[in-house]
Amino acid sequence: MGEVRQRVGRSPYPFALVTSPGDVVLGRLRASALDCDPDLRAEQVMEPGPSTVRPHKTAASVAHDLGEKELRWAIVTSAEGELIGVAARKELEAAATE
Repeated sequence: MGEVRQRVGRSPYPFALVTSPGDVVLGRLRASALDCDPDLRAEQVMEPGPSTVRPHKTAASVAHDLGEKELRWAIVTSAEGELIGVAARKELEAAATE
């Protein structure tokens, strides 16, 4: 966790995603969970199975869903759970109005 804390500190995201060797999303580490024993392993601290969205959904649809749940980020994965990327609600809202 010590290494993860440093990476998140340098990242624009307030969380880290835990993936398998095949990039399947296994869990999420929120910033609040990073203040722990630096010797712990990520799987001991992560929230397993975070909600994800598929890339076929429109920016407006994802932004709407995030807004209803008061969330700021969408984790985008394939149908097999492979990480494609992360989208910010603010950016999705801007894209939806273009």
